[in-house]
Amino acid sequence: MGIQFDAEQSIFKLDTYETTYVIALSREGYAGHVYYGKRLKAMCGKDLLRMEEPPYTPSLHKREKSAFLNVFPMEYPTGGIGDYRESCLDIRNEYGNMGCEIFYRSHRIIKGKPRLKGLPASFGEEGQVETLELLCEDPVLDLEIILSYSVFEKEDIITRNIRIVNKGQKIRRLEKVYSACLDMDNRDYEVITLHGAWARERHIQRNRLVYGKQRVSSGRGETSHQEHPFLALVTPNTTQDTGEVYGMHFVYSGNFIAQAERSQYDQVRMVMGISGEEFCWKLCPGEEFQAPETVLVYSDEGLGKMTRSLHDFYREHMIRSPYKYRKRPVLLNNWEATYFHFDSEKLLDIAREAAANGIEMLVMDDGWFGKRNSDDNSLGDWYVNEEKLTSGLPDLVKKVNEIGLEFGIWFEPEMISPDSELYRTHPDWAFCIPNREPCQSRAQYVLDLSRADVREYAYECVAKILRSAPISYVKWDMNRQLSDMGSSYLKADEQQELFHRYVLGVYELQERLVAEFPDLLLENCSGGGARFDPGMLYYSPQIWCSDNTDAIERLRIQEGTALLYPLSSIGAHVSDCPNHTVGRNTPFETRAHVALAGTFGYELDITKIAEEERNQIAGQVELCHKYQPLMQTGDYYRIASWSEQRPYDCWEVAAKDGSEALVTYVQVLAVPNWHSTNIKISGLDPEAVYILEGTEKTYTGEELMYCGFLVKEQNGDARSCQYHFVQKKTDAI
Repeated sequence: MGIQFDAEQSIFKLDTYETTYVIALSREGYAGHVYYGKRLKAMCGKDLLRMEEPPYTPSLHKREKSAFLNVFPMEYPTGGIGDYRESCLDIRNEYGNMGCEIFYRSHRIIKGKPRLKGLPASFGEEGQVETLELLCEDPVLDLEIILSYSVFEKEDIITRNIRIVNKGQKIRRLEKVYSACLDMDNRDYEVITLHGAWARERHIQRNRLVYGKQRVSSGRGETSHQEHPFLALVTPNTTQDTGEVYGMHFVYSGNFIAQAERSQYDQVRMVMGISGEEFCWKLCPGEEFQAPETVLVYSDEGLGKMTRSLHDFYREHMIRSPYKYRKRPVLLNNWEATYFHFDSEKLLDIAREAAANGIEMLVMDDGWFGKRNSDDNSLGDWYVNEEKLTSGLPDLVKKVNEIGLEFGIWFEPEMISPDSELYRTHPDWAFCIPNREPCQSRAQYVLDLSRADVREYAYECVAKILRSAPISYVKWDMNRQLSDMGSSYLKADEQQELFHRYVLGVYELQERLVAEFPDLLLENCSGGGARFDPGMLYYSPQIWCSDNTDAIERLRIQEGTALLYPLSSIGAHVSDCPNHTVGRNTPFETRAHVALAGTFGYELDITKIAEEERNQIAGQVELCHKYQPLMQTGDYYRIASWSEQRPYDCWEVAAKDGSEALVTYVQVLAVPNWHSTNIKISGLDPEAVYILEGTEKTYTGEELMYCGFLVKEQNGDARSCQYHFVQKKTDAI
């Protein structure tokens, strides 16, 4: 497999199919980063650590230890000892002093990959992954620090995580625990991150790496609409197909930091982990702290190769759901159709019309419980509102099933309304700082999921509904971010653990849910895309991408999301026009083509839309079923980007065996006095012959990849078309 150890040189070499990662040990036992990049055939030396030049290692030149620490490329730097770059581990001792220094003591190489206790993480069998654990210690603090590296050879991915064990008799306070560090020399790198806001999540941002620290982070208790737990360093002029990329992605759903720092010596330190702001973990004797996992990826063939490595990795080693490759039902969600204004008969009317047009599932969104006729009450009161569902939920589900549809339902289990029976009974179950009026957002507070009794209540509220009727799908929502971080359950010296304990509580709830209901299709959501992260993929195979369903806005949102995530994980629906968020009108066909680059469904009142549009639905559903296997397993290529000021957007999904490719082209703006556009695609067999489906036109694979084909200008804005190329098995050149 992919891990070698040269005992004579004290060098570790980690190989995937196309990349190599090298770690070497100094005389003192510091673990230093030597190399990460294109695969090396031989074991390289450790002269790149510069230990034989001034300021030398501390064992040779103790008087300049700080100067050494400030340039040595650490695998896992610690704070308070003389390295003034960003540290990954800050620990305070019993006297209140900050300082930690770790030294290598031993290692082990494991076939497979151990699970991370209480956290989502990648997985793999023997033969798929191999793990290196560097066992380090701080002898002064009596701590053991395990640096773990898992090598996914086929996908060209290395994951890292950190575990800290208190071996002593004193309490240690962990004030910062990052999960990964990458130290390199600068090569005029540029930084790629994803930024946004509600309804415009994950827009791609690219800037030059300058001196100092450039970071993205969240202190909102979730990964957030505003930033994303991803950072990439790329060489100048990197494109989809050329240039070098170093990417980091965090498998976590709470506060994070992703940062690149350029030092005075033109060295770069790239770090990722739980944000150190408002974080402190009390580590008692005998206890351990497990930090979340970070995914590392290197590409020497541009962003496209990085994207395809991550897609393959998340499909095979993060998503556990049986729906990973299973046919998913085309659903209709009633939110934008009715909002809170529905009853059983209205839902059944929608269900009948949906079934007649080939739709396979009805999802009942917010408004079915408590006294919920607006968004200012009843969260926490998870009993059926029988003024709306007059014969109860089981009867409604039965009738929907008899019509021929599966049934899905919406929950927001993490929240509580001030106007609710639950809050009047248990006000101490909500986050609150003593003597301070808590901050409302969307007229709701946040339940304290650090408490076992609150977690039990929240779980049973969901589970008892699912046990009451054959419900196939759950949309799990979270519509506000965290504030007023006070828990009536935790002690004063544990309050700064609350952000992390909350995330662990969410993970516990979702783990119980998928364990009790293994065939449930779970879709996570947070006011749209505020908690779209790899940690959530571990529990749900798809995540609602954004509350903005406008097809043109979705081009940028879905482009940024697809930079990292498989298309089959991106929740996307066809909605009504004028769009409810931006008021834009786009053709029904374009809305469908954009949604087909995701999970595909509908978010509209099918009983009220124009007949011309309704008549297109059955055909769109057929397209979804036809292309869904390709979307679940194929390779994604970004051909052109509307976000880069082009008048059109274009992407492709190609079968891994080169047997077919689907190209989607969206003409966002019509251009006067223009000609056709030449589109070159990828991932085909250059020697095969392909037919353009729906025509008699044939092309060779090399013609499509190297010469291209022409897309004619259409009349009007927001027009789209799809081109499906299928290999002719019997023909040969």
